[in-house]
Amino acid sequence: MITKYITAVTTGFSPFNARSGKTVRNFLALLPPNARSKMAIDVKMFGQREAEKPASLALKFKDGKELTIDLEKMKIKEIQTEVDRHSRTLKRQEELSG
Repeated sequence: MITKYITAVTTGFSPFNARSGKTVRNFLALLPPNARSKMAIDVKMFGQREAEKPASLALKFKDGKELTIDLEKMKIKEIQTEVDRHSRTLKRQEELSG
């Protein structure tokens, strides 16, 4: 996954909700170790009473685009594909501008 062009990650999930919590944790695990120094990461964990609350994942890119991902419908591979798609367009723009 190309994370060079991500500037901010905002997520909220319940560790007690196995399906959506797992997807968010897998996405966070894919971020490189130096991600905290290069992007703003905000993780909000819901309590046990809010376990049924849907998880959320929002990304901001260097060009200002905000991507909100529906974790109920998308799996980790689909999220990677979506992030890489926009990152590749930013990479092409960077290469063309010199």
